[in-house]
Amino acid sequence: MRTVLNNPELNAQFQKDGYVRVPFISQTEVEELKKIFFETLASSGGQLGSGEEGVAQDHLVTYDFTFIDKNPEYKRLVFNTINSYFKPHMDRLLADYKPIIANYIRKQPQTGEVPLHQNWAFADERKCCTVSIWCPLVDSTVENGTLQVVPGSHKRFGEIRGPMVPWELENIKQEIIEKYLVPLETKAGDCVILDDSIVHYSALNHTGGLRLAIQLICIPAEFDSWHYFMNPSESTTKVDVLKADVDFYMQFNPWKIPENPQKINTIQFAPKYISEAEFSKRLKGPRYDMESPKGLFSKIKNLLTAH
Repeated sequence: MRTVLNNPELNAQFQKDGYVRVPFISQTEVEELKKIFFETLASSGGQLGSGEEGVAQDHLVTYDFTFIDKNPEYKRLVFNTINSYFKPHMDRLLADYKPIIANYIRKQPQTGEVPLHQNWAFADERKCCTVSIWCPLVDSTVENGTLQVVPGSHKRFGEIRGPMVPWELENIKQEIIEKYLVPLETKAGDCVILDDSIVHYSALNHTGGLRLAIQLICIPAEFDSWHYFMNPSESTTKVDVLKADVDFYMQFNPWKIPENPQKINTIQFAPKYISEAEFSKRLKGPRYDMESPKGLFSKIKNLLTAH
């Protein structure tokens, strides 16, 4: 198993729980990053909407999120800015990782619920962990919609994850929200480093103030980034594995067919929705990156057979 965090104790905690919470940037850096956000906001092109591509999912996006901005140059400016501030701290904590996506995430008062989800898969998760560094720029509390996670849920659900790929937990989201989540109240400048496959959520900002945070998604330096793409208008049982990089995500629209994609593979996908009972059972079971060779062969043969 590839090391994620340089500190052995933190790495063990991360492997067990799927996340760690640690001090990250200084208060001076917090204030500078807040200032840069507001100074550069005029460059934003506004949020992409699924309705523009004929996909009725706009109701899911109730927060400002750099990744779905219409202006690639603004996205690149945000990426370069965040990377320049975060890189020395990232290098101190993570075992040779590189960033691929950066976001300012802004929750306006009385809005901003982020539905229960797992982040997309950004690399071969049977060989490595991709991570998100989530760093609030204001104290993040239950009241203003802090990050909430299901501890230990990483690499146990939804191995094939992309914007249009059906999610096996879709029918039990409310049960998970009500019974399994742990809120991670986090001081401004501290961060949560989480496995991108962990099940997580954040609620509405119920305060009158702004909740501003940064997310930097990172993958091991020696790995290529992947993107799982399904075109439901063509097939709901086929997923293309695309090669991705920073430039790929600068131009990316999650509701649109990628332009000139580099296809690595095409895999068969069998949509399945599990019950809460199965969720609870698998939460205590083996991770998919730790399956026995026999179990792995069977799964590949039955579910992920390449064309």
